[in-house]
Amino acid sequence: MKKIVQDGNPVLRKIAKEVPIKDFKTLKFKKVLYDMSTSLASQGDGVAIAAPQIGYSLRIFAVAGKVFDPRFIRGKGIPPDAPTKEKDVYFINPVITKLSKKKAWLDEGCLSVRPIWGQVERSVNATVEAYDEHGKKFTRGAGGLLAHIFQHETDHLDGVLFIDKARNVREGYEKKEAGDEKLIMGNE
Repeated sequence: MKKIVQDGNPVLRKIAKEVPIKDFKTLKFKKVLYDMSTSLASQGDGVAIAAPQIGYSLRIFAVAGKVFDPRFIRGKGIPPDAPTKEKDVYFINPVITKLSKKKAWLDEGCLSVRPIWGQVERSVNATVEAYDEHGKKFTRGAGGLLAHIFQHETDHLDGVLFIDKARNVREGYEKKEAGDEKLIMGNE
């Protein structure tokens, strides 16, 4: 398992490189995906991870399978006695193609900025176009938590950390109201 790098590591501030489609079949590429999943799985509160967070300056992020499990509860995860069967979803060379005008301030944390939390204003809906691990192009729209994750992880690929945009930054997590919404983000 690769260690999750923390704020201050230069790889987090680089603009990550696209992955050539010809590389998708290589062992090196498959190892990157494996390293991302195992590192993410090692963090009980983690909901997503970007390749730069484990030292690879590549345009890839993964969303934890538990986020797609119908039993998933924001801020609580899924019952520990019944692990999810959902697989992590990889977004390779992602591009956000659409963002809603409607935005919300939501609590956000990051696996690379422990133990800091803050509120970040992001669009409540987002659409991303990317490749899966087999090289197939797909488009995925999302609202709420998943839309927030798309934006947070894409920021990682552009060398931006949530603390660059956050307000009410604090150590540790304590639930804060964000407008009319009380949404808890996992760490990404």
